[in-house]
Amino acid sequence: MTAAVSPTRAYRRLSVEQRRSQLLDAALSLFAHRAPEEVSLDDVAAAAGVSRPLVYRYFPGGKQQLYEAALRSAADDLEQCFAEPQDGPLTQRLSRAVDRYLAFVDEHDAGFSALLQGGSVVETSRTTAIVDGVRRSAVTHILAHMDLAEPAGPRLRTTVRMWVTAVEAASLIWLDEDKRPPLDELRELLVEQFVAQVAATAGRDPQTADVVRRALALESPDGPVGELVRRVLPVVAQAAHLV
Repeated sequence: MTAAVSPTRAYRRLSVEQRRSQLLDAALSLFAHRAPEEVSLDDVAAAAGVSRPLVYRYFPGGKQQLYEAALRSAADDLEQCFAEPQDGPLTQRLSRAVDRYLAFVDEHDAGFSALLQGGSVVETSRTTAIVDGVRRSAVTHILAHMDLAEPAGPRLRTTVRMWVTAVEAASLIWLDEDKRPPLDELRELLVEQFVAQVAATAGRDPQTADVVRRALALESPDGPVGELVRRVLPVVAQAAHLV
């Protein structure tokens, strides 16, 4: 009689970095559909096709260390979203950056919520610092695109930070709304919101006004700002009596 085939997994020989990446990918996949506190090391081991002791070998700190490593991996990818060559109209640069950010959100689906929304029982000061680091990195990249002659003042920095927060919030809402509206429409809306917020701040801050003037000089009529102006002018024309 032929002996039954053992169900024991066949382990692949991987380098340390390859195995660590495999485990992080498995963890991120699980976090995409379940809250971090609901994911066990056994779940990660099963998803990766390895044993629980092997998971411990790479993450001796257990699930907390694995969660923080997965969060750091996701944060590293998100931080790169706003890295963009500093040439061309500012809105075009932002559009490309937001496209990458939203593509990450779309790819990781609910995992974006699980990893960045917070509120998990495994959340610590370290995980909070990692998430805050993503926001600070985005702000730094955006301010660099403004080519400022001196460090950003509090009004400009506050405006950019508000917009970065809005991008994150809009992404979470987009997931909650079953990924509606379409990604390209959401990207356009976010870029338009940036233009509107910076323009509003320019009315009370000379540094921001200078940024707006220089940015507008590079815009074309068929660009995001031109389209926004054509849509908004008929609406604000009704407010002529307020001037």
